[in-house]
Amino acid sequence: MTSFDVAKLAGVSQPTVSRALRNMPGTSPQTRQKVRWAAEQLTYIPSDSARSLSTMRSRRIAVVSEELTNPYYPELVEPLRRHLAEHDLRTVVITDSEHHEVGPQILADGSYDGVILTTTLRTSALPRDLTERGIPHVLANRVLDHPESPSCSVDNAAGTRQIAELLAELGHRRVAMVQGPVSTSTGRERAKALGDALRKRGIHVRRDQKLRTTFGHDTGRALAGELLDRADPPTAIVGGNDVIALGVLSAARERGVRVPEDLTVIGFDDIPMAGWPLVGLTTVHCDLDELARVSVELLEQAIASPEPPVTELRVPVSLILRGTHGPRRP
Repeated sequence: MTSFDVAKLAGVSQPTVSRALRNMPGTSPQTRQKVRWAAEQLTYIPSDSARSLSTMRSRRIAVVSEELTNPYYPELVEPLRRHLAEHDLRTVVITDSEHHEVGPQILADGSYDGVILTTTLRTSALPRDLTERGIPHVLANRVLDHPESPSCSVDNAAGTRQIAELLAELGHRRVAMVQGPVSTSTGRERAKALGDALRKRGIHVRRDQKLRTTFGHDTGRALAGELLDRADPPTAIVGGNDVIALGVLSAARERGVRVPEDLTVIGFDDIPMAGWPLVGLTTVHCDLDELARVSVELLEQAIASPEPPVTELRVPVSLILRGTHGPRRP
């Protein structure tokens, strides 16, 4: 027997079966009783989690992540997994891409007690869809233009202010920005805050020095190559994340541009690779363990409360000075 059979016997939709059997908001006591009666008549128990009809808790949390080939996401997923395990919750990773967002039907089939979204776009309808289906969820490392779900992200504005202060102290004036996609809150916030912070310190970034790309090495490398091949190349390039900054370092090495003597390169996130002696990237450290811990706490609150408050929390960041920054060359 399947949930379709239960829905047919109870006279409700399949999503209603999932919500009713999990005691989630959005179903009346009468509907839950009718669905439970139908499930018992058909001896239906969800096979993917072997939950009892008394509690309907799967103890499973879906973590929606970008493909794990991006080195940032394993560094976020692992502490999420660890903190979920501390709450006796199991992690199921569902890979996503920013161009093909996971649909609510995958997350609302009754397999998961909650969802952590790490790739949500600024204008995504997915959080609203999950809310309407009564699926507890939080956003980790992302926020919406119009917040309607609990979220926890890093303090992007504070991080970019620290970058701007460093560049001003070093005397840089020809600064370029290779930032992430504007469709993400991470890409938009970091680019806007960096531009504002530099301008306040008398550093005006030309429009043709403000480039956007995906959060990837190869695209960062390609755009940095364009910048460095110009007649008046920048003396500093700020990447929207560490992976882009690694691409900038690759482009510089290919052209014989010395870092930091000829070019300052700064990243954002402080993934482990940034701290390797071979790389030594100056970057903004983001405490992903704290980000994960707070996100899991917010999810627990969302699971416990039928209408959790729309909380937007920020994790502090700090600038890590390594070996890819230096004073402006003459």
